[in-house]
Amino acid sequence: MPVLPELAAVLAAASARTRPEPPGGGPVLREAARGYWDRRGLHGTAGGIAAAPGAQPLLLALIGAHGGDVLMPRPCPAAWMPQARLLGHPAYHVPTPAECGGIPDPYALLETVRRVRAEGGRPKLLLLSVVDDPTATVALPELVREACEAAVDEGLHIISDETWRDTVHRPRDTVLLSPAEMCPDDVTVLADLSGALLPAAWPVAVARFPDTARAAVRHARTLDILTALGALVAGPVAHAAAHALGEPDSVRDRIQRAAALNTEVAAAAHRAVLGSGALARPPEAGCHLYADLGPLRSRLADLGVTDSMELEEYLTDRLGAPAPGGHRFGDELGALRVRLGTGPLLGATPQQRAESLAAAKPLELAHVARALDDFAAVFADLR
Repeated sequence: MPVLPELAAVLAAASARTRPEPPGGGPVLREAARGYWDRRGLHGTAGGIAAAPGAQPLLLALIGAHGGDVLMPRPCPAAWMPQARLLGHPAYHVPTPAECGGIPDPYALLETVRRVRAEGGRPKLLLLSVVDDPTATVALPELVREACEAAVDEGLHIISDETWRDTVHRPRDTVLLSPAEMCPDDVTVLADLSGALLPAAWPVAVARFPDTARAAVRHARTLDILTALGALVAGPVAHAAAHALGEPDSVRDRIQRAAALNTEVAAAAHRAVLGSGALARPPEAGCHLYADLGPLRSRLADLGVTDSMELEEYLTDRLGAPAPGGHRFGDELGALRVRLGTGPLLGATPQQRAESLAAAKPLELAHVARALDDFAAVFADLR
């Protein structure tokens, strides 16, 4: 999306700041993050906030601060498994329910925990995302509750990645329950602000810790790791992030416009994928969808595509845009799954993307209609 002019002006006004924020973020940024979560019913103090220059260093610090083995759903964000492996922590995938991605099936979670312990492991941490990347689904509250209760009963701490919570396509029709609402003492919430509030080139992520003595120790460990990594938020970017976290009218309007645009474009892309005979859950958030081309296996085999690596190469070449295969998200190599971003469908230039964002009927814009036709043609060829 084009940079919001108001945020660009805030960043420019702070360009003379030559020093980075202190480890974990300065008081203004942490207070802004506290207010952001307070408006979403997650109350706490600014002292329980930690910020870093992006979600990856922050997640690395959080995993390092907790220790033990890590569990995560299959599929999951591409960075999660490498972060655990980089720290030398054993990591295990858990299947998700049929209804959604992002959270583990509670019975599969219990079985995985017991198996890992029987093999001498120490499962300590569960990563999940109620509003999921890569599947673009929103987990039902009852499923979130069951998964979280199972995790807490087994002594697991939960890191809830809520990066995409503000990108829900139909917020009035979607009930979003944060794990921190039901298990406030056992959940750390993580949000990458580039999901909805900031451009990707301005890296900032924030974490909200529980208000407990144990969490205070983990917060201190997280800051120690961020310090050792030199993972400090740039001063001008922190100023812009604090402004965005305050959610002035312009920022809220941009979030709503972007969600409305992605609702229409993602739905059109979803129809094109289903029209080919492939499978995909209806996208409910974000700017992507996760497709299973397993039903097209014979046709793809004729084209030399037999696994997700080859599928990634084939679709990236045909679509002219990255189409990462499911193996990057923890799915089996032999499963023909792929994450399809809708960003390239919004326009090839900043001007076209701005037109898409402002349009009342974006699917009727010439460049969007042409991009969707080309997208649909790639999948039509696979029937």
